[in-house]
Amino acid sequence: MNNNIFNNKKVIAFDLDGTLAESKSPINPKMSEVLSKLLKKYKIAIISGGSYTQFKKQVIDTFTNDESDFFSNLILFPTTGSSLYVYKDNQWICEYEELLNQEDKDKIVAAWEKSIKETNTILPTPSYGQVIEDRGTQMSFSACGQDAPFSVKSTWDPDQEKRKKVRDVMLPLIPEFSINFGGTNTIDVTRSGVDKEYAINKLISYLDINKSDIIFMGDKLQIGGNDHPAVNSGVDCISVSNPNDTINVLIKLI
Repeated sequence: MNNNIFNNKKVIAFDLDGTLAESKSPINPKMSEVLSKLLKKYKIAIISGGSYTQFKKQVIDTFTNDESDFFSNLILFPTTGSSLYVYKDNQWICEYEELLNQEDKDKIVAAWEKSIKETNTILPTPSYGQVIEDRGTQMSFSACGQDAPFSVKSTWDPDQEKRKKVRDVMLPLIPEFSINFGGTNTIDVTRSGVDKEYAINKLISYLDINKSDIIFMGDKLQIGGNDHPAVNSGVDCISVSNPNDTINVLIKLI
């Protein structure tokens, strides 16, 4: 990879699971060290389908108090950009939150349940925690349960074929919503148009910068992958295969 692609960039944006961390796991100490150094030079944005609480566990809580001095350069986009958190006055502030109403949530859950039945999709039993999670701005359906270990959920739908069948049935039932794959076994539903392209456009607007100022890194940039909308946004993108691959790219910048 040509490191010149980072020249004149002001912001490095990342996917979370599979890029900075293993699915729903905290970023490892080496990644935390690398990011803390990058935060001295760049704005860092993280875009993922997880809730703010999940971001806190996976990212924020891995930094030491000294490193938290750089949080002003860290921008979080939980639930695929339907909310935005920034660090101001020594605390995390929600700048916007596009909440679903109860009628929306009920309709989304009904579509999920009908799709599971019509496709004869067998969910693992017992499940590891909640299968249906209300994230406020997003409804998330994790087939193995929200707390499933990586070894379990990574083998349930490795080629995404099970989720594709479910999504294909859900789409005409709830055409006013966006349906995306998250992590290894999750389907995320948000308001229409909410994806990583949407989040990047929000980032550009919030920071008042240009597309050429941003570079995005993700592990699923291929067509059909949940990072591919970042490609559609028109920003420069780098494909990585796992968190260690991400570290190998970033360590050259510090």
